[in-house]
Amino acid sequence: MKKSKKRENLIKNCIRVFILIIIIGSVIFAINKSYSKVEVNYELEYANSGDTLWAIAERESKNNKYYKNKDIRYIVYDLKQINNLSSSELKEGQEIKIPNI
Repeated sequence: MKKSKKRENLIKNCIRVFILIIIIGSVIFAINKSYSKVEVNYELEYANSGDTLWAIAERESKNNKYYKNKDIRYIVYDLKQINNLSSSELKEGQEIKIPNI
């Protein structure tokens, strides 16, 4: 009877320690995630004749770590927001800010 009770207590304590480790790990993960920030810089580019946001987005999806694994449509939308553009049309010489890391 005593062996069974000791074994039961040992199992309960192991479970408590396991749960405590999971809780502490989750808290540490949440803290690290919320404080990790990537510094974003902006490059200035000037539109050439015939440039489109779509073409710029395609290029940036391949060459810019900031847009790694992002959909082209998302990149176009993001560039429009960053540059306060109401449409995707660009004029020759228009300044475009492009984020990068």
